[in-house]
Amino acid sequence: MIIKYWGLSFWLSFMGLGPVFAATSPENISDFMLENGMQVVVIEDHRAPVVVHMVWYKAGSADETPGVSGVAHFLEHLLFKKTKTLKSGEFSRIVEENGGSDNAFTSYDYTAYFQRIAADRLPMLMEMEADRMINLDLRPEDILTERDVIIEERNQRVENSAGALFREQRSAAMYLNHPYGTPIIGWKHEMEALDLDDALDFYKRFYAPNNAILVVAGDVEPERVLAKAEATFGKLKANPNLSKRVRPSEPKHLSPRRLTFRDERVAQPYVIRTYLAPERNAGNQREAAALTLLAEVLGGGQTSVFSKKLQFESQQAVYTSAFYSGTSFDATEFGMVIVPSQGISLEDAEAALDQTILDFIEQGVDEAQLERIKMQFRASEIYNRDNTQGMANAYGRALTSGLRLEDIYAWPDIVQSVTSDDIIAAAKSVFKKENSVTGWLMQPEEEME
Repeated sequence: MIIKYWGLSFWLSFMGLGPVFAATSPENISDFMLENGMQVVVIEDHRAPVVVHMVWYKAGSADETPGVSGVAHFLEHLLFKKTKTLKSGEFSRIVEENGGSDNAFTSYDYTAYFQRIAADRLPMLMEMEADRMINLDLRPEDILTERDVIIEERNQRVENSAGALFREQRSAAMYLNHPYGTPIIGWKHEMEALDLDDALDFYKRFYAPNNAILVVAGDVEPERVLAKAEATFGKLKANPNLSKRVRPSEPKHLSPRRLTFRDERVAQPYVIRTYLAPERNAGNQREAAALTLLAEVLGGGQTSVFSKKLQFESQQAVYTSAFYSGTSFDATEFGMVIVPSQGISLEDAEAALDQTILDFIEQGVDEAQLERIKMQFRASEIYNRDNTQGMANAYGRALTSGLRLEDIYAWPDIVQSVTSDDIIAAAKSVFKKENSVTGWLMQPEEEME
């Protein structure tokens, strides 16, 4: 199983615009709504006889009840156990025997289950996925064994990683009240106490057709997908008790937060600062588009402001980056990283980063650089259409984060329309110290200067 963590390891590889969002022409997209409230989105791509089948639930770790952190990811694991019609592990075995692959992932805002298989096997997948949406048949022994699995997963991915532990502490410092401050995988002491009732409560509350989106991408005909969806998912009853999706909101941040995380496993000290930032919202994506371009202008590769000023000109850093991902249900983060050169202290590196930002806001955006970034964005839109699974993933992630199809279609043009003034205005709006968390990751023996 996969947990969607956007940690430093991800951002260090995020050197270009990449799949910020995969867009395609609307004529290739079909959208249906079943009578029970389940949305069905079909993305046609007839170049290969393959299909990607994804069921997205609008429920992630940020929708958990306080005190049972990790239960969303725990349940994701448990959905591969027994149902009333399938034996434990049989779902994945059947997919594999038919030449396909399957997996699942959990994030703050969603849980998704996906398969990639020959197109003529799609009806089989829809039947099995509809089955485990309502027919999960858990036993006490499933809880015990799978709880050990997720705890070991935390040990490997978090406890054994200084960077992952550092990320958890920074997130907890950033979100004073919102559940984005709780790790997706859960706090270990709460994971150890998860039981059958916790898993079933989450399952019964959120796993229902009116809280799910089916995305099918590949060599399919929309009418046939709809007919099979109606014959499988369409027969399931909606959850009449499903409440509106509302999370605890953040209070006004009044003071910047700082933390130093020391660990003997740290090979390279660095400074990272994140700011609370607005997300993309339905019908209101312009500031998010400006922030997307701001991240590229500041830290998107060798021609970026940070790279030119801090790496090549002053040689105070061996690596710099800026990152922002607006596809979230609630407020997200804008961040920046500087890894200092040998002999440069973290204090001096942070000061250099601050000065570079101040100079950038005063001097404005290089128009030639901005045009190159927009051109790269246009190119990435075209290239991303060749990745069927990436397309399905992008649409599902956006829709479960509160966006609509029309917002997805509009996004590329909104990005292209962003001006230099929009980018500077977004920087001034977001770069407020009271909305920031600054973290230093360093070795125990290193002294602060």
